[in-house]
Amino acid sequence: MRSIWKGSVAFGLVNIPVKLYAATGDHDVRFHQVHVADGGRIRYKRTCEVCGEVVEYRDIAKGFESDDGQLVMLTSDDFDQLPVASGHEIDVMEFVPADQVDPLLMDKSYYLEPDGRATKPYALLREALTGTDRMAVVKVALRQRETLAVLRVRDKVIVLQTLLWPDEVRAADFSSLGEDVDLRPQEVTMATSLVESLASDFEPDQYEDDYKLAMQRLIEAKLEGDDSRELLRPDTTETGEDADVVDLVAALRKSVESARAGRSAAGAGKAATTDGSAQDRPADEQSDQQAGTPKAAGRRSTSTRKAAAKKQAASKPAAKKAAKKTSAKKTAKKAAARKSA
Repeated sequence: MRSIWKGSVAFGLVNIPVKLYAATGDHDVRFHQVHVADGGRIRYKRTCEVCGEVVEYRDIAKGFESDDGQLVMLTSDDFDQLPVASGHEIDVMEFVPADQVDPLLMDKSYYLEPDGRATKPYALLREALTGTDRMAVVKVALRQRETLAVLRVRDKVIVLQTLLWPDEVRAADFSSLGEDVDLRPQEVTMATSLVESLASDFEPDQYEDDYKLAMQRLIEAKLEGDDSRELLRPDTTETGEDADVVDLVAALRKSVESARAGRSAAGAGKAATTDGSAQDRPADEQSDQQAGTPKAAGRRSTSTRKAAAKKQAASKPAAKKAAKKTSAKKTAKKAAARKSA
């Protein structure tokens, strides 16, 4: 892992240099939006809804819209006047019982690693937190933004867990929960018995993301089944004239192949209409034509070529006979001319 932040944990007169690492990661399957016709990536432009022009980043400011529809724009100079936290110190404010920190407040998790020769004070803090069953409430500046967090112990690692601010947690105000519910003792007993029957120790490794696994298998199956296509990207790099020529030739080759495929399919369709009706063709060819598959188009073009080859083969014997007759007539004429001479 690569550390994303360096600083120190400070409580009392103790200062522990540490490195910060992201403790979690998102492994979801990522998709791009692409054009169905050719697989090209879809890109979005920043356009102004008033004038309709494309706006560059340098011309974009941050705006706040009030409840009454007033717009206030803030520039970079305005943000420079704000008190931005940029220190590299994790300041311990107090130690609280671990069960008093509501899990709903917890946000992102980071591992703390002792930096340099700070292993011993790091271990002392870890053992103190474990022995007292407490968490350290701290303030820390991450990405120029001060946030509330706690230090807790997971295995042998001190974890910095950022917290949501109290006003970021919504109150669960449901009127239905205030109603009196008559629960009979036997119902409570049965519910408790059900909980006990399913009681177990929590082992997260036994659970898997079935949706992600199924999605990965689907993608792998499509790749192995030749259901993929080459990703087309516009060439935005300046690699010289030779590279541009190669890209142009490749684009032209694909255009020619596409045009030939279109002509072949169109010619096969006309030949099928002229030679016979749908009832005269095999059932599998009819079904493929209805489905509009490339396989059907290929079969039609193949049958058309075979029919033309048969006609050409049949016409060859007749042509040979006609040629023989013509040569015989010429020989007779020459013999008659010699006798008369």
